[in-house]
Amino acid sequence: QLQLVESGGGLVHVGGSLRLSCVASGFSLDYYGLGWFRQGPGEEREGVGYISGSGESTKYLDSVKGRFTISKDNAKNTAYLQMNSVQPEDAGVYYCAVKYGRSGASALFSMPNSDYDYWGQGTQVTVSS
Repeated sequence: QLQLVESGGGLVHVGGSLRLSCVASGFSLDYYGLGWFRQGPGEEREGVGYISGSGESTKYLDSVKGRFTISKDNAKNTAYLQMNSVQPEDAGVYYCAVKYGRSGASALFSMPNSDYDYWGQGTQVTVSS
């Protein structure tokens, strides 16, 4: 069964850190580019960071640059989103999604959400001031 499972969400204070994980099963992340997305209440789902299948290229939403870092450990078939200096606007449900192929991070950034092949179920991030 092809599956993505996110974890690591929770309550974080403003300025704090969280690390989200996305574990893939039933397929290898080696062959997929990956994006992290978030969706706040009543908001559209937006991409915050992308990483190519090889892990060689990354791209971030401007508002998270310098604070969030996306990485992959293909041996563990797991991707991560390290969130530092978390702000209230970072709250929401965070999803990982994958796109088959060797697209670079910039191409992944430009793709509509509907182009992604598989999505996880999401993990909630709540930011407390």
